Amino acid sequence: MQPVVTIIVPGFEVAPYAHEALESLRAQTLTGWSAILVDDASTDGTGEIFAAAAEADPRFRLVRHRTRQGLAVARNTGLDLVRTPLVGFLDADDVLTPGALERLVGVLDDTGSDFAVGAYVRLRPDADGGYAAGEVQPWVAAATDPERRRTTIDEHPEASGNIVAWSKVSRMDLWRRTGLRFPAGRLYEDQVVAQQMYAAARGFDVVPDVVVQWRVRADGTSITQTKDALPVLREYLAAMAGGIGVLEAAGHRAAVRARVRLIQQMDLPSLVEIAQTHPDVTYRRELGAFVRDLAGRGGDLPPSDAAAAASLW
Repeated sequence: MQPVVTIIVPGFEVAPYAHEALESLRAQTLTGWSAILVDDASTDGTGEIFAAAAEADPRFRLVRHRTRQGLAVARNTGLDLVRTPLVGFLDADDVLTPGALERLVGVLDDTGSDFAVGAYVRLRPDADGGYAAGEVQPWVAAATDPERRRTTIDEHPEASGNIVAWSKVSRMDLWRRTGLRFPAGRLYEDQVVAQQMYAAARGFDVVPDVVVQWRVRADGTSITQTKDALPVLREYLAAMAGGIGVLEAAGHRAAVRARVRLIQQMDLPSLVEIAQTHPDVTYRRELGAFVRDLAGRGGDLPPSDAAAAASLW
């Protein structure tokens, strides 16, 4: 069977998790897929795991970076090699659910939309030393439930809350006609790209099915687990602001309001908590400036959160 979708799997130092990620691809009920495995100059066993997969299954193709270039460049490397009409992404420490590709590709076949978006859950460490999948969180459900076909970001502004690359399957035509690329050298690189996709799409689909289990690493090494570091905070704030800026520039006002509201509800409380005891006053100042900017864009914090945020000003 000729593949209809290519999954780009970037990996750096993910040897403890990569095998499970690749097995989740092999377990797909849709077998017409190919995968580009991009080893970003790992020094652990990631490259060897990728190489063994490519040797055992011709649907896998291995690409190696000689020097580490980052997740964005690894994804762009994969994009340059895609020859199928559809593309998706899977981080090498995450897990696809068995019916993920069949569901996302199937709805795109029915609608002709530019991309399809599914729900996701967190895969958290459990008491037995393994990982257990959680429930679909409210903001994820708001973006993907109920199912919508051939919608737009103006019709469904809450979709702007689904900002991760690996919850989507999209048409390569969308990437080519818009020139979309992941921004090299940046963290949280998928946030701006997601909003560019929503803004450019002639139509997209959302499905409530869980398509990915997103791993929260037990060793705390994920970028999302290091937001107390000032450089990480700066990247995080820049990504959120950049995504809002994309929606603003394209005139999607309802989506801007939805995105600002979600950031205030879901992102700011934990950042404010960190800032209140952070030893570097610069952390508080920069977060405070971001909070004020959000308020100027039509945000409205609940009184308790507003009081906590005001302490940063």
